[in-house]
Amino acid sequence: MRGWLPAGGGLRDEDWARRHRLLTMLLASSVLALTAFGVVRHTLGTAWVVTVLLVLPCLVGAVQLRPRRAPSTLIAVGFTFACGGFVAMCDGLTEAHFSFFIVVAALALYRDWMPFGAFLLGTTLHHAVFGTIVSDHTYDHHSAMAHPWIWALLHGLAVLLAAAFQVVAWSLTEAEERRAQDSLAASQAQLSVAFDQTPVPMAMLAPDGRLLRTNSAYRSWLGLPEQLPPDFTVDQIPLTPVAPGPDTLFQELMTAPDAATVTRAYRRHDDDAVIWIEIHSNGLRDRRGRLQSIFVHCLDVTRQQEHEAALRRQVRQDALTGLLSRSAFEVDLVKLLDASDGPVSVLYLDVDRFKTINDGSGHAAGDDVLRALAARLERTVPRGSLIARLGGDEFVIALPGSLQRGLDIGQAVLASLDQPLPVAAGHLQVALSIGLAQALGPRQAEQAVLAADTAMYTAKRAGGNRLEIFNEQMRVAVQQRITAESRLRQALDGRREATLPVWFQPIVSPATGQIVGAEALVRMRTADGELLAPGHFIPAAEETGLVVPLGEHVLAQALRHLHRWRHELGYVSVNVSPRQLSEPGFVPMLVRLLTASGLDDPARLVLEITETALLSTSVDLRDRLHAIKSVGVRIALDDFGTGYSSLTWLQSVPADIVKLDRSFVAGLAHDTRKSSIISAVLWLARSLNMSAVAEGVEDLADWEALRAADCPAIQGYLFSRPVTADDFSAMLTRTRRVSLEAA
Repeated sequence: MRGWLPAGGGLRDEDWARRHRLLTMLLASSVLALTAFGVVRHTLGTAWVVTVLLVLPCLVGAVQLRPRRAPSTLIAVGFTFACGGFVAMCDGLTEAHFSFFIVVAALALYRDWMPFGAFLLGTTLHHAVFGTIVSDHTYDHHSAMAHPWIWALLHGLAVLLAAAFQVVAWSLTEAEERRAQDSLAASQAQLSVAFDQTPVPMAMLAPDGRLLRTNSAYRSWLGLPEQLPPDFTVDQIPLTPVAPGPDTLFQELMTAPDAATVTRAYRRHDDDAVIWIEIHSNGLRDRRGRLQSIFVHCLDVTRQQEHEAALRRQVRQDALTGLLSRSAFEVDLVKLLDASDGPVSVLYLDVDRFKTINDGSGHAAGDDVLRALAARLERTVPRGSLIARLGGDEFVIALPGSLQRGLDIGQAVLASLDQPLPVAAGHLQVALSIGLAQALGPRQAEQAVLAADTAMYTAKRAGGNRLEIFNEQMRVAVQQRITAESRLRQALDGRREATLPVWFQPIVSPATGQIVGAEALVRMRTADGELLAPGHFIPAAEETGLVVPLGEHVLAQALRHLHRWRHELGYVSVNVSPRQLSEPGFVPMLVRLLTASGLDDPARLVLEITETALLSTSVDLRDRLHAIKSVGVRIALDDFGTGYSSLTWLQSVPADIVKLDRSFVAGLAHDTRKSSIISAVLWLARSLNMSAVAEGVEDLADWEALRAADCPAIQGYLFSRPVTADDFSAMLTRTRRVSLEAA
């Protein structure tokens, strides 16, 4: 029976103390209330004096004694005296007895049977003893005065019943609390197992920096002992930040929102290795928003960071020479012009008769020449200058200072080549053609490079191995662009199928050798029958806006031939320029052409978009690309790796295909760094559910390397140059026949 009775175990010490203070204050207040009552009723007599003398020791004991039972019992006894005194001061008034039942409800705050037992016993004794001695001050009716013990038992029974229901309620409440506690303990045990057994390093941190809890993966990862000292803090973790900032990581997590992700580089104390850690944190707060603890889990992202760093280097650095890439130079030149108070000289360099070196000594010797030339330039050009390889055998230098300073540096570069360049087979004597121009302010960056390029071609036409300074007489190149524009307008005004024929270059599966797609490439036939490559008129088309009707023509022809080859060819890709992409009517025009072509599946059309288009288009690019995707047309990210932030575009552009730039592919079979980067890009493309096409494949060894890397498709001169539609049709027929014969 005693085990079934509640004993206040469900109350925490602080909760019980709060309730005890309340009841103590109520008991003390009852003394004051009795005093005020006696003053009003003029009954401050013996009953009041006895009551006060009996209650005050109970109050003192309730405050001084420990632990729970003694003070709570004294409070119950004190209330018994107070209620008895109140009845006596009311001359036994029946309504005054209600105070006993009020106290029963008040004592329920203790959730303990002992105060109830004391109060029940005290109530019964009060009604019996005082009913016998001073019955007129205990009861107000004759029956009770005549039989005080009977009425004492009746009153005690009433109090007992009232207390019994309270006891039942407490017992049920404690049972429910035990079940809730058991459920909570089971949940905590499950969470504890999940926390301790997960292979991800996890820890819980206190606001003062102490490690409250760690799992085995965390301790094993950092080489910590199984049992950490209770005062072990984050400052004792065996890691040192590589680049410490004004605030520690823990301070950042303390001030961060509830969920935060931070990636930092740290140096391990055990082996001095640098690792990259991605920390995910969640702050746990109380109802008032005060931080209680921080839950963190850590991911070692060192390999991912190394892959991304390699890709960024590929984007920013020229893979062959280690100099700046074209895109990086363009960005840095603008910054240099913006930071410079005076002019900046731009020197454009081109190796004379480089094709002869490649043809006579081999491409490996040509690469050796380019690497040696880059090293020679770095030794000759002043520190702080920009040096880049733009592609092929073209280099560019930018340095602040006057035109004379630029001329002196250019002459020094020419003089440095008096000595042959070292190559694997010995030494080769090379010469340069250099063009010099100046820029003042970031807006002139592109013009200065073009002007230096024009001056370089003047030097080359003059025999090479010399430097020319740009002047107005070199505006011939501009006149040539005007001529190109005039020719393009004539071609657009004529019968476009004849004046602007669309050729096709096959895209091949390296695994099977079968043609899986084609890229549409436009040519221009002049009035005298000369066939011009895109480089002769596309720049003029871009500058004048004629690329819009030209692009529509190419799209229409590509769709017409795609429908013609619907049973032989998987898809055709078409290049889209920045100017086309920014046209508000581009998507409606695309829909119209698709409808007119009768193409059964729009996904067989692929639009190739370069990062230049992405950067230079002022329209909302995301909406425009999603509109294209909604039509069903696929998108390819062209020349991947040549842009300044290709990784960003790869994850933000809804592309289906990544076209790896030829700079990634050329010499792949003999360059382990390129091979690693290609494998990483292919893995990244597959992770993003993208296909990939390697461009510029010209060597059989590169073909084999791409096939080994499981590259889905390749494109390049090794298989075929761009050909006319009829020749491409014949090529499809031949490959299909060979495939059938092989089957």
